[in-house]
Amino acid sequence: MGLTTQQMIKWIQKANETIQENKAYLSDLDQAIGDGDHGFNMARGFEETAKKLSEGSYNEPADVLKDCSMTLISKVGGASGPLYGTAFLKMALALKGKEEIDYRSLSEAITAAADGIKQRGKAAEQEKTMIDVWSPVAYYMETQNEMDTEGFLRTAKQAMDRTKDMKAAKGRASYLRERSIGHLDPGSVSSYYVLSTLAQIIDEEEVSL
Repeated sequence: MGLTTQQMIKWIQKANETIQENKAYLSDLDQAIGDGDHGFNMARGFEETAKKLSEGSYNEPADVLKDCSMTLISKVGGASGPLYGTAFLKMALALKGKEEIDYRSLSEAITAAADGIKQRGKAAEQEKTMIDVWSPVAYYMETQNEMDTEGFLRTAKQAMDRTKDMKAAKGRASYLRERSIGHLDPGSVSSYYVLSTLAQIIDEEEVSL
């Protein structure tokens, strides 16, 4: 059985819980190389999203992701709102019409999300942005035939950790040039939280992908 509409809601709710728990840490990371508000912006946006999803009625997983996208765009400040909103919207479009999501469909949706982030942010890998987590995870899934949550989590974690040694080429962090090296990218860390909670839901719900 693939991922259901209710499990997609649980994913976003778990992502919200994780971001709430780590909002101060995310903002501390952003304070070092950015505006210092990434954690609080993400926490506000995901809190509103989780609330909206708990009150809504959805026919299929894509409907959940589309509502998630619209809420994040309207509630998350800075560049993160449009980028995360684009990611979830591209996932929704890739999954439209599917009542349950199998492995290949999920892989295609995450690839669509990564491509959307690249296009919206005009970013490439190795520029110390959230795409440095989304792209490696998308690539990893494309090379597999079924879900291996341990490999998925390991790929996401290693990708996040690699941003520490990158020099920022986008956003406010790029103004610091070499001084941005040695700091984790906040968007990559929040992306890790979002993607890792998806793997957690797959494990907890014993979803077969």
